[in-house]
Amino acid sequence: MKSGIHPDYHRVVYRDRNADYAFLTRSTEASTRTIEWADGNTYPVIDVQISAASHPFWTGRSRVLDTAGRIEKFKAKYAKYAR
Repeated sequence: MKSGIHPDYHRVVYRDRNADYAFLTRSTEASTRTIEWADGNTYPVIDVQISAASHPFWTGRSRVLDTAGRIEKFKAKYAKYAR
């Protein structure tokens, strides 16, 4: 690989404050804030709004929607086209 053309690839902690979840990975993203990790080293921390720990699809805690009302509204709207 050519030197000097690739971005800095370093260890970063991504933290989801809503789920109280954090993980250490490598990224090109940078941050001025830091956190001390379990291994005793200090890493840049990037706060995210949602992760697999808080996303309804992955947690199974999805909201229940009132689909009956929407289906009835759809049927009423297109009833005149029914054969």
